[in-house]
Amino acid sequence: MPLSGKVAIITGAGQGIGRAAAHRFANNGASVIVSDKDEKAGQKVASELKNAGFPAEFIHCNISEMLDVLNLMAGTLEAFGKVDIVLNSAAIRDDKPFIELSEDEFSNVLDVNLKGAFLLGKITAKQMIKQIKNGDEPGNIIFISSIHTVLAEPNAVAFSVANGGLGQLNKAMSQALAPYGIRVNAIGPSNVMTPMLAEVTKDDKMRKKALERSPMGRFGNPPEIAAIASFLASDDASYITGQTIYADGGGLSMRCSRPDDEDEEST
Repeated sequence: MPLSGKVAIITGAGQGIGRAAAHRFANNGASVIVSDKDEKAGQKVASELKNAGFPAEFIHCNISEMLDVLNLMAGTLEAFGKVDIVLNSAAIRDDKPFIELSEDEFSNVLDVNLKGAFLLGKITAKQMIKQIKNGDEPGNIIFISSIHTVLAEPNAVAFSVANGGLGQLNKAMSQALAPYGIRVNAIGPSNVMTPMLAEVTKDDKMRKKALERSPMGRFGNPPEIAAIASFLASDDASYITGQTIYADGGGLSMRCSRPDDEDEEST
Protein backbone atom coordinates (compact mmCIF):
# COMPACT_ATOMS: atom_id res chain seq x y z
CA MET A 1 0.00 0.00 0.00
CA PRO A 2 1.40 3.42 -0.99
CA LEU A 3 1.11 4.99 2.49
CA SER A 4 1.94 1.92 4.56
CA GLY A 5 3.71 2.79 7.81
CA LYS A 6 2.99 6.53 7.44
CA VAL A 7 1.30 8.76 9.99
CA ALA A 8 -0.99 11.44 8.57
CA ILE A 9 -2.60 14.46 10.20
CA ILE A 10 -5.70 15.67 8.35
CA THR A 11 -7.27 18.95 9.47
CA GLY A 12 -10.83 19.83 8.55
CA ALA A 13 -11.40 16.08 8.50
CA GLY A 14 -14.92 16.16 9.89
CA GLN A 15 -16.56 16.56 6.50
CA GLY A 16 -16.08 17.03 2.77
CA ILE A 17 -12.62 16.64 1.28
CA GLY A 18 -10.98 16.12 4.68
CA ARG A 19 -13.27 13.23 5.55
CA ALA A 20 -12.77 11.63 2.13
CA ALA A 21 -9.00 11.98 2.52
CA ALA A 22 -9.08 10.38 5.97
CA HIS A 23 -10.76 7.31 4.50
CA ARG A 24 -8.47 7.25 1.44
CA PHE A 25 -5.27 7.59 3.48
CA ALA A 26 -6.39 4.89 5.92
CA ASN A 27 -7.27 2.50 3.09
CA ASN A 28 -3.82 3.20 1.62
CA GLY A 29 -2.09 2.12 4.82
CA ALA A 30 -1.65 5.30 6.88
CA SER A 31 -2.42 5.79 10.55
CA VAL A 32 -4.67 8.85 10.64
CA ILE A 33 -5.11 11.73 13.04
CA VAL A 34 -8.56 13.14 12.35
CA SER A 35 -8.57 16.80 13.35
CA ASP A 36 -11.36 19.34 13.29
CA LYS A 37 -12.71 22.16 15.46
CA ASP A 38 -16.12 20.48 15.17
CA GLU A 39 -15.64 17.79 17.80
CA LYS A 40 -18.80 15.85 17.01
CA ALA A 41 -18.04 15.63 13.27
CA GLY A 42 -14.38 14.76 13.86
CA GLN A 43 -15.16 12.07 16.42
CA LYS A 44 -17.64 10.54 13.98
CA VAL A 45 -15.02 10.21 11.24
CA ALA A 46 -12.44 8.77 13.64
CA SER A 47 -15.04 6.22 14.77
CA GLU A 48 -15.78 5.31 11.16
CA LEU A 49 -12.11 4.51 10.62
CA LYS A 50 -11.69 2.61 13.88
CA ASN A 51 -14.81 0.56 13.24
CA ALA A 52 -13.35 -0.40 9.86
CA GLY A 53 -10.20 -1.65 11.62
CA PHE A 54 -7.91 1.29 10.83
CA PRO A 55 -5.59 3.02 13.35
CA ALA A 56 -7.07 6.48 13.92
CA GLU A 57 -7.52 9.08 16.65
CA PHE A 58 -9.43 12.35 16.88
CA ILE A 59 -7.74 15.53 18.12
CA HIS A 60 -9.65 18.79 18.39
CA CYS A 61 -7.90 21.74 16.75
CA ASN A 62 -8.67 25.27 15.63
CA ILE A 63 -5.70 25.80 13.33
CA SER A 64 -5.85 29.57 13.73
CA GLU A 65 -4.69 29.13 17.35
CA MET A 66 -1.01 28.33 17.93
CA LEU A 67 -1.70 26.48 21.19
CA ASP A 68 -4.21 24.23 19.44
CA VAL A 69 -1.69 23.42 16.70
CA LEU A 70 1.00 22.63 19.29
CA ASN A 71 -1.46 20.37 21.12
CA LEU A 72 -2.34 18.70 17.82
CA MET A 73 1.29 17.85 17.22
CA ALA A 74 1.82 16.68 20.80
CA GLY A 75 -1.27 14.47 20.59
CA THR A 76 -0.10 13.00 17.29
CA LEU A 77 3.29 12.09 18.73
CA GLU A 78 1.65 10.58 21.79
CA ALA A 79 -0.67 8.48 19.63
CA PHE A 80 1.68 7.36 16.85
CA GLY A 81 5.18 8.63 17.65
CA LYS A 82 5.80 10.67 14.49
CA VAL A 83 4.21 12.55 11.60
CA ASP A 84 4.93 11.90 7.92
CA ILE A 85 2.06 13.65 6.13
CA VAL A 86 -0.04 16.70 6.86
CA LEU A 87 -3.10 17.53 4.77
CA ASN A 88 -4.69 20.85 5.65
CA SER A 89 -8.28 21.05 4.44
CA ALA A 90 -9.62 23.33 7.17
CA ALA A 91 -11.18 26.44 5.62
CA ILE A 92 -14.06 28.87 5.91
CA ARG A 93 -15.57 31.24 3.36
CA ASP A 94 -17.12 34.70 3.27
CA ASP A 95 -20.15 35.29 1.10
CA LYS A 96 -20.83 39.03 0.98
CA PRO A 97 -20.27 41.85 -1.50
CA PHE A 98 -16.93 43.56 -0.90
CA ILE A 99 -18.47 46.79 0.33
CA GLU A 100 -20.45 44.93 3.02
CA LEU A 101 -17.61 42.77 4.33
CA SER A 102 -16.65 43.70 7.88
CA GLU A 103 -13.14 43.86 9.30
CA ASP A 104 -13.88 41.00 11.68
CA GLU A 105 -15.25 38.80 8.89
CA PHE A 106 -12.22 39.51 6.72
CA SER A 107 -9.82 38.77 9.58
CA ASN A 108 -11.60 35.58 10.57
CA VAL A 109 -11.26 34.06 7.09
CA LEU A 110 -7.58 35.00 6.86
CA ASP A 111 -6.91 33.69 10.36
CA VAL A 112 -8.22 30.23 9.50
CA ASN A 113 -7.36 29.88 5.82
CA LEU A 114 -3.97 31.59 5.71
CA LYS A 115 -2.55 32.08 9.21
CA GLY A 116 -3.75 28.61 10.16
CA ALA A 117 -1.94 27.08 7.19
CA PHE A 118 1.23 28.95 8.21
CA LEU A 119 1.03 27.79 11.83
CA LEU A 120 0.32 24.19 10.87
CA GLY A 121 3.08 24.20 8.25
CA LYS A 122 5.63 25.69 10.62
CA ILE A 123 4.97 23.31 13.53
CA THR A 124 4.83 20.35 11.18
CA ALA A 125 8.09 21.29 9.45
CA LYS A 126 9.93 21.67 12.77
CA GLN A 127 8.83 18.19 13.83
CA MET A 128 9.71 16.66 10.45
CA ILE A 129 13.19 18.24 10.53
CA LYS A 130 13.73 16.78 13.99
CA GLN A 131 12.72 13.35 12.70
CA ILE A 132 15.05 13.67 9.69
CA LYS A 133 17.98 14.44 12.02
CA ASN A 134 17.12 11.21 13.85
CA GLY A 135 17.36 9.24 10.61
CA ASP A 136 13.73 9.22 9.45
CA GLU A 137 12.65 9.89 5.89
CA PRO A 138 11.39 13.38 4.95
CA GLY A 139 7.66 13.95 5.11
CA ASN A 140 5.38 16.15 3.06
CA ILE A 141 2.75 18.85 3.54
CA ILE A 142 -0.33 19.35 1.36
CA PHE A 143 -2.69 22.32 1.38
CA ILE A 144 -6.23 22.27 0.02
CA SER A 145 -6.66 25.67 -1.61
CA SER A 146 -8.95 26.61 -4.52
CA ILE A 147 -8.95 28.01 -8.04
CA HIS A 148 -9.16 31.31 -6.15
CA THR A 149 -5.42 31.01 -5.79
CA VAL A 150 -5.35 32.54 -9.27
CA LEU A 151 -8.89 33.90 -9.70
CA ALA A 152 -10.87 36.35 -7.58
CA GLU A 153 -14.55 36.63 -6.70
CA PRO A 154 -16.25 39.88 -5.66
CA ASN A 155 -18.57 38.13 -3.19
CA ALA A 156 -15.76 36.14 -1.58
CA VAL A 157 -13.02 38.74 -1.17
CA ALA A 158 -11.45 37.34 1.99
CA PHE A 159 -11.54 33.79 0.62
CA SER A 160 -9.88 34.97 -2.60
CA VAL A 161 -7.20 36.93 -0.73
CA ALA A 162 -6.46 34.02 1.62
CA ASN A 163 -6.10 31.58 -1.27
CA GLY A 164 -3.81 33.96 -3.13
CA GLY A 165 -1.62 34.10 -0.06
CA LEU A 166 -1.79 30.34 0.34
CA GLY A 167 -0.43 29.93 -3.17
CA GLN A 168 2.61 32.02 -2.24
CA LEU A 169 2.99 30.25 1.11
CA ASN A 170 3.04 26.95 -0.74
CA LYS A 171 5.83 28.14 -3.05
CA ALA A 172 7.89 29.81 -0.31
CA MET A 173 7.60 26.84 2.07
CA SER A 174 8.54 24.39 -0.67
CA GLN A 175 11.77 26.31 -1.29
CA ALA A 176 12.58 26.69 2.40
CA LEU A 177 12.05 23.00 3.14
CA ALA A 178 13.46 21.46 -0.07
CA PRO A 179 17.01 21.20 1.40
CA TYR A 180 15.58 18.81 4.00
CA GLY A 181 13.74 16.76 1.37
CA ILE A 182 10.34 17.86 2.71
CA ARG A 183 7.85 18.39 -0.10
CA VAL A 184 5.08 21.01 -0.01
CA ASN A 185 2.21 21.07 -2.52
CA ALA A 186 -1.37 22.24 -2.87
CA ILE A 187 -4.57 21.14 -4.55
CA GLY A 188 -6.87 23.78 -6.01
CA PRO A 189 -10.35 22.32 -6.45
CA SER A 190 -13.48 24.01 -7.71
CA ASN A 191 -17.13 22.97 -7.75
CA VAL A 192 -16.54 19.93 -5.54
CA MET A 193 -19.74 18.86 -3.81
CA THR A 194 -18.80 19.56 -0.21
CA PRO A 195 -21.19 21.02 2.40
CA MET A 196 -19.75 24.45 1.52
CA LEU A 197 -20.71 24.14 -2.16
CA ALA A 198 -24.02 22.47 -1.32
CA GLU A 199 -25.00 25.59 0.60
CA VAL A 200 -24.02 27.87 -2.29
CA THR A 201 -25.88 25.82 -4.93
CA LYS A 202 -29.16 25.36 -3.08
CA ASP A 203 -30.44 28.07 -5.41
CA ASP A 204 -31.29 26.50 -8.79
CA LYS A 205 -29.94 29.52 -10.67
CA MET A 206 -26.57 29.31 -8.90
CA ARG A 207 -26.41 25.55 -9.47
CA LYS A 208 -27.06 25.95 -13.20
CA LYS A 209 -24.51 28.76 -13.41
CA ALA A 210 -21.86 26.66 -11.71
CA LEU A 211 -22.45 23.66 -13.96
CA GLU A 212 -22.26 25.82 -17.08
CA ARG A 213 -18.72 26.76 -16.08
CA SER A 214 -17.52 23.19 -15.90
CA PRO A 215 -16.60 21.74 -19.30
CA MET A 216 -17.16 18.28 -17.80
CA GLY A 217 -20.74 19.30 -17.01
CA ARG A 218 -20.80 17.98 -13.44
CA PHE A 219 -19.63 18.69 -9.92
CA GLY A 220 -16.57 16.99 -8.52
CA ASN A 221 -16.72 14.60 -5.58
CA PRO A 222 -14.53 14.71 -2.45
CA PRO A 223 -13.01 11.24 -3.12
CA GLU A 224 -11.64 12.57 -6.41
CA ILE A 225 -9.69 15.26 -4.53
CA ALA A 226 -8.66 12.73 -1.86
CA ALA A 227 -7.12 10.59 -4.61
CA ILE A 228 -4.91 13.49 -5.70
CA ALA A 229 -3.90 14.12 -2.09
CA SER A 230 -3.00 10.46 -1.65
CA PHE A 231 -0.83 10.59 -4.78
CA LEU A 232 0.98 13.73 -3.57
CA ALA A 233 1.53 12.10 -0.17
CA SER A 234 3.07 9.00 -1.74
CA ASP A 235 6.54 8.25 -3.08
CA ASP A 236 5.06 8.33 -6.58
CA ALA A 237 5.19 12.14 -6.26
CA SER A 238 8.75 12.19 -4.91
CA TYR A 239 9.95 14.86 -7.39
CA ILE A 240 6.93 17.15 -7.09
CA THR A 241 7.12 20.16 -4.77
CA GLY A 242 5.91 23.76 -4.80
CA GLN A 243 3.05 22.91 -7.16
CA THR A 244 -0.69 23.48 -7.12
CA ILE A 245 -2.77 20.88 -8.95
CA TYR A 246 -6.07 22.38 -10.10
CA ALA A 247 -8.92 19.87 -10.02
CA ASP A 248 -11.86 21.80 -11.44
CA GLY A 249 -13.37 19.80 -14.29
CA GLY A 250 -11.61 22.07 -16.80
CA GLY A 251 -13.20 25.27 -15.52
CA LEU A 252 -9.95 27.18 -15.13
CA SER A 253 -8.89 26.43 -18.72
CA MET A 254 -12.24 27.75 -19.92
CA ARG A 255 -11.71 30.92 -17.86
CA CYS A 256 -8.36 31.49 -19.51
CA SER A 257 -10.02 31.44 -22.92
CA ARG A 258 -13.05 33.53 -21.82
CA PRO A 259 -11.72 36.29 -19.55
CA ASP A 260 -15.00 38.21 -19.62
CA ASP A 261 -16.77 35.53 -17.58
CA GLU A 262 -17.77 36.18 -14.00
CA ASP A 263 -16.15 34.07 -11.31
CA GLU A 264 -17.66 30.73 -10.45
CA GLU A 265 -18.41 29.45 -6.99
CA SER A 266 -15.72 27.30 -5.46
CA THR A 267 -15.38 24.79 -2.69
